[in-house]
Amino acid sequence: MAENKLKSVYKKITTSHVYDVAFKTPLDYAKNLSKKLKNDIFIKRDDLQPVFSFKLRGAYNKISHLKKSKNITQLIAASAGNHAQGVALSSKKLNIKAIIVMPKTTPIIKVNAVKSLGGQVILHGDTYDDAYDFAIKKSKDDSLEFIHPYDDLDVIAGQGTIALEIIDQLKDKPDYVFVPVGGGGLLAGITSYLKYESPKTKVIAVEPMDSNCFNQAFLANKRVKLKTIGIFADGVAVRQIGKHTFDLTKNEVFSSILVSTDEICAGIKDLYEETRTIAEPAGALSIAGIKKFIKLHKIQNKSFVSIFCGANMNFDRLRHVAERAELGELNEMLVGVTIHEEPGSFKKFCSLIGKRSITEFNYRYSDDRKAHVFAGIKLNNGIEDKKNILSSLKSNKYKVIDLTDNEMAKLHIRHMVGGVSKNAKNEKVFRFIFPEKPGELLHFLNAIGSRWNISLFHYRNHGADFGRVLVGIQVGQEETKSLLRHLNTLNYEFFEETYNKAYNLFLS
Repeated sequence: MAENKLKSVYKKITTSHVYDVAFKTPLDYAKNLSKKLKNDIFIKRDDLQPVFSFKLRGAYNKISHLKKSKNITQLIAASAGNHAQGVALSSKKLNIKAIIVMPKTTPIIKVNAVKSLGGQVILHGDTYDDAYDFAIKKSKDDSLEFIHPYDDLDVIAGQGTIALEIIDQLKDKPDYVFVPVGGGGLLAGITSYLKYESPKTKVIAVEPMDSNCFNQAFLANKRVKLKTIGIFADGVAVRQIGKHTFDLTKNEVFSSILVSTDEICAGIKDLYEETRTIAEPAGALSIAGIKKFIKLHKIQNKSFVSIFCGANMNFDRLRHVAERAELGELNEMLVGVTIHEEPGSFKKFCSLIGKRSITEFNYRYSDDRKAHVFAGIKLNNGIEDKKNILSSLKSNKYKVIDLTDNEMAKLHIRHMVGGVSKNAKNEKVFRFIFPEKPGELLHFLNAIGSRWNISLFHYRNHGADFGRVLVGIQVGQEETKSLLRHLNTLNYEFFEETYNKAYNLFLS
C-alpha cells in the first residue's frame, strides 16, 4: 500500500505544474559553514519564492488540479501564515475566490499579506486548531473545497518538486538532506522523490524539541498526538503528523533529530551570515539539525543539503533571536554566583573571569554576608571555556549555578534580577503561555482571579503569537491544592517554577 502511494506521489512530482507560479530556487553553496563544519553544505533557497516560503508549491499544485478537474470558483483553507499566502496567491493566479480562516492571534503583517494577495480573511479562535475546525465546518456547510496544508497527495507532490530541483542542481547526489517537519508534507514529498531518484541519499527529519510529532511517531511506529506543542517555531507547531505523510515517510526516513530554541536561533544567525536573509524559526531548522548531527556523529567530507523553507519573520522577534543565538552557539554562558559581601569581592570575581567579555552583569545585595550576581560571559572556545570558568569559580570557593540551559532564567530572570520578597515562603511561582492578542493580558488576570494575591509578575513581548508570563502567587500551604485545581481549569499551558534555582537565588 505504502509503495503504491510512494510511486503515485513520485509520478505527481514529475508531472507537476508548480512553475506556473513558483520559481526554481537556487541551491547555494554555504562557504563559511562548509569550512567551519568540514563538510559541503548547500542551502536550498525556498525563502526566495514570491510568498517567501515553499508552501506556494503544494498549494498551487492542489488548486490547479481542482481547477482542471472540477473547475472550482471558490475554496477555503485554514492557516496562521505561510500556507495562507500560498493559497491566496495560487487562487489569484487561477481566478478563484479564496477564503482563509486564520486565528485571531495571527500577527497583522500576515493577515495583511493574505489580503494583499486577494484572499478573504476570517479571523476565528486563538489557535490553528480552532481555525481549522471552523474552516472544515464551513467547507461542508457551503460545499467548498478545503485545501489541506500538508496531508494531501497533490500538496505533498508540490512540495516534492524541491527534491527534483536539488537532484538537477547538484553535480553529485547528496549524502544527506535535512528536512524541517511540521505536518510532514515537505518531508513526504522529498522522501517520495529521493526514494526513486537518489536512494542512497539519507533523509533526516528535523523538529524542535518541544514540537516533535514526527519524532514521537517515528519512534513508536504509529501516529502520536502531542498534549502540548512549542510555539517558538510556529511554522511547524503541529500536534500530530499527517496520515498520508506518515505512511510515506515512516519506513523511508533515515533518522530524526531534535533541536532546541537556542540552536534554532543560532541557525537563523548562520543563515543570515551566509545569505544576508533572516529566516523564520522553522526556516532555520534544517541548518540547526545539520550542525548538531555533524557534531554528534563527527562526520567529515560529506555533502549536506539544508532546506531554507521560509523567511516570514516578524521584525520584533529579532531581539529574542539575537539573545538566544549566542547561547545556541555556546558563545555565551549564563551563571548565578553568590559572592561575599565585603570590600574587593567584585574585583576578585571579575579577575577570575579574566579578559573575557561580560555580556550582562546584574548585582543584588542579599544581606551583610553575601550578594548574588547574574552574569552573562562571552565564550571563546565553547564548552571547554565554559568548563574552565565554572571550575575556576568553584575552586575559589564561589557558589555558582550554571543557568545557560535554564528556560526561566533566559526568558524572565535576566530581565528582572533584584526583587527579593519578604513573603517568599508563601509564594508559588508559575510560568504561563497565553495567546498574544489585544485584551488577553487583562483576560488572563481575570481568569487568575482575586482570591489570591499576585506577588510577582513579569511579561515581555517576544513578537510571537503567544505571550509568556512569570507569576508569583501568595498562597498558604493548605490552599496549594485548591490553587492548582483552579489553574488547571484555565486552559492556559503552565509550568510551576517555585523550585527553580534561578528563582530561589535572585527573587525569593
